[in-house]
Amino acid sequence: MGAGHLHGRPGFRLGRFRTARPGQRARAGTAAARRGQAMSAGGRTSPGTRMTAMPVARLLPLLLLLGSAPVSAQEAATPVEPSTPVADLAGPAAIPSAPGDGRIVDHETVVVSGVLPGPGLWKVRKDGHVLYVMATVSPLPRRMQWESAGLESVVARSQQVLLPPSFTLDAGVGVFRGMLLLPSLLKARRNPDGATLQQMVSPELYARWVPLKRRYLGRNRGVEQWRPIFAAQELYEAAMDESGLSREDVVDKAVRRMARRHDVELRAVNYKLEIEDPKAVIREFQATTLADTECFEKTLSRIEGDLELMRRRANAWATGEIDTLRSLSIENQYSTCIRAMTENGLARRLGVSDLRPRLDAMWIAAAEETLAENASSFAMLPLSLVTAADGYLARLRERGYVVEPP
Repeated sequence: MGAGHLHGRPGFRLGRFRTARPGQRARAGTAAARRGQAMSAGGRTSPGTRMTAMPVARLLPLLLLLGSAPVSAQEAATPVEPSTPVADLAGPAAIPSAPGDGRIVDHETVVVSGVLPGPGLWKVRKDGHVLYVMATVSPLPRRMQWESAGLESVVARSQQVLLPPSFTLDAGVGVFRGMLLLPSLLKARRNPDGATLQQMVSPELYARWVPLKRRYLGRNRGVEQWRPIFAAQELYEAAMDESGLSREDVVDKAVRRMARRHDVELRAVNYKLEIEDPKAVIREFQATTLADTECFEKTLSRIEGDLELMRRRANAWATGEIDTLRSLSIENQYSTCIRAMTENGLARRLGVSDLRPRLDAMWIAAAEETLAENASSFAMLPLSLVTAADGYLARLRERGYVVEPP
């Protein structure tokens, strides 16, 4: 179905909306069931186990449909993501966006391609043990080939790989019932009472939307019936694609392959939320009015003014320019969009309104255990969670760990 990130910052990943195979729910002793329990407790998974988690941005649509929030996450994601876990869901500082006058500006920065090194690693040390941390960003150059041999040697020497925080929605329904839910999920993207996008946003905002939609979505008329938050996400996806950027989590995929190849344990930090009656939740969401106009506006602003910065930041990550990365903080729209999804009665009833502090605490606790138990370990986190004044590495430093930048 769909997926996205949780958390107001990049790097957190939200898991896919999963459907259990017939009879699977009754087999509590199966490997799948045990894996789910371990992940929700922040436990370990074997090297061959792949958690069904995606960056914020990609899990965002489904979480939105279910009235929950995206994480990745990647940047935070990460859409979410982001993972997301997860796009920087919230960078340390904001870069002003271009005026919202509907103009589309073409920039000169060319997105790099070819074999590129990526950034160096942060190190967290205590009592002779070290946790290597790679900072990730999203989007990245689509045609980038990542030279990961150096990183693979670090993963191969590690006893454990600590995965980014993630969030999984589990509907506990069979594949067939899951297919039957799909039309309801798609319908939930639409505005209540048949309203159009033009009726849901101000004339000024709609005037900014029109040229962007024409450029990136062409004659897509269906999106004009969607809620502002879904329309904005569709536009953002198309703009990234045309700009030579991709939100595919190449680091996560590569690190998982390395861990499997060298028989290194993967440790998941995952919070699992079970939805007992997904059909009822979807019906309730369809009737819920979202305060998503600000999310719509910030997404337009990011496309109008920040595409050039995103290209430059993607290039800086690919070529390993850490100082440039730090200087190119971008105001991410996902934190605003997440608030639109979590600050409503349905989200509070489902228990997703306070996921961010839960996931923060889970990852910090897992990192401390990983450092205590292993001489060498490795982790991936979105750049903002690595460099922010209140990020994860800053919190570990406050607890007495030595943090060394690349």
